[in-house]
Amino acid sequence: MAHDIRVVTEQELRSVIGLDRAVTDVVEKAFSALAGEGVVMPPILSMALHEANGEVDVKTAYLPGFDGFAIKVSPGFFDNPKLGLPSLNGLMILFSAKTGLVQSLFLDNGYLTDLRTAAAGGVAARHFAPEEIATAGVIGTGVQARLQMQAAHLERPFERLLVWGRDPGKAAHCAADLGEKLGIAVETISEPGKLVEQCQLVVTTTPAREPIITHDMLHPGLHITAMGSDQAGKNEIAPRVLAACDLYVADRLSQCELVGELAAAKAAGLEPFATAELGAVVAGRAQGRQSNRDITLCDLTGTGAQDTAIASHVAQLLAGSPTGTVITT
Repeated sequence: MAHDIRVVTEQELRSVIGLDRAVTDVVEKAFSALAGEGVVMPPILSMALHEANGEVDVKTAYLPGFDGFAIKVSPGFFDNPKLGLPSLNGLMILFSAKTGLVQSLFLDNGYLTDLRTAAAGGVAARHFAPEEIATAGVIGTGVQARLQMQAAHLERPFERLLVWGRDPGKAAHCAADLGEKLGIAVETISEPGKLVEQCQLVVTTTPAREPIITHDMLHPGLHITAMGSDQAGKNEIAPRVLAACDLYVADRLSQCELVGELAAAKAAGLEPFATAELGAVVAGRAQGRQSNRDITLCDLTGTGAQDTAIASHVAQLLAGSPTGTVITT
């Protein structure tokens, strides 16, 4: 029997889907499913290729209630810009959850990963950031720094944004981009500590291996979303910060124990402290922020559930459309 597979390029995907609250909603649904029964989400298959200054992650998840499941391959080769090539690329394959047949191949070069990662930050802001935010801050200056703040702004429309990066030129460029995109006042700042002390919401988006945010920077009413620690050895948040928070939230505790900020806290012997999983909070099975004075931290390492969610969402958007190339096998 003939079987159709839709192949869609990054350019085609960009014409179909962007970062909006609908994407955040579908990723939120995935986290809610992750808190329930019947989920199958293997550990991340991860390779660090030190000689090539690269890394490769493979993620997947089966979620009850979703018609398909995705397998995502995400390489990052960080010397590529010297060759005139992007540092990130990759693809997603969407399979039928009923037959296992390939339904779609998304040659997205990491675009869908960027969207679902930013959407997870939007979910974190939706559930943990204070209701009123005057000033937000981002630590980092790359693509994800931009997308995270766009996702956060959809949930908490702050009027002022601070940007810090190790390279002042890149920080200035990021600030200009975000100011134009969000239509708000965006400034660079010289030190992470000065950024944190002025903000109610801070997102960290770096590949740091030494903490950038330390215990002495914390203040009542602060929410931090940390999303850079997605490989063993990465660490943006000092371990004492986790212990000092009123609530630490992981996208997946078992995963964060290995590659997230929680891994560094465990290595420092700072457990136990108040913990929850993001999906449990979304599903109403665990408590989130209790007051506007709480200090909260959400540790996002990236889950296969998010990949299944975004791939399934795109497939629905493409239904009945001529976008892409259909291959009959």
